[in-house]
Amino acid sequence: MSYDFNADEVLEMAEQMERNGAKFYRNAADAVDSRSKKKLLKELAGMEDEHEKTFVSLRSDLKAAEKEPATFDPEGEAMLYLRALADTRVFFKKRTDFSSLEKVFKAAIEAEKDSIVFYLGLKEVVPDGRGKSRVDWIIMEEMTHLKNLSNELLKLDAKR
Repeated sequence: MSYDFNADEVLEMAEQMERNGAKFYRNAADAVDSRSKKKLLKELAGMEDEHEKTFVSLRSDLKAAEKEPATFDPEGEAMLYLRALADTRVFFKKRTDFSSLEKVFKAAIEAEKDSIVFYLGLKEVVPDGRGKSRVDWIIMEEMTHLKNLSNELLKLDAKR
């Protein structure tokens, strides 16, 4: 079965992804010993919290028509699908190996790449003047996260 999603559903998924991201970074921060890496990971968690607030705000600005179901779905399967996708694809809810900074950074880089791809698609359902520029800002933020994480991974590689 294929699903068509309205803007409200997609933004709700984005909120969940940001919650998952913040949790991931906080768990990673708790697992590392380095103060500077712990600080970086906590800062990334805080940024994910801010992104979630942006999506909450975008959702609150939606018109009623943008919240109407895109397809007949009396069982709410589309929303279940979106939640499962948010929970399994980007900042996935599977057990992450926090035993090394390298593994943490690689998992975070993968998740940031996936979130950028998702937000590029999200941009297409957010109308001009209704928050598209905010989604662009989040994409740029996620790209900054990706750059910072990649630089941290390179620093680890250089120490070997």
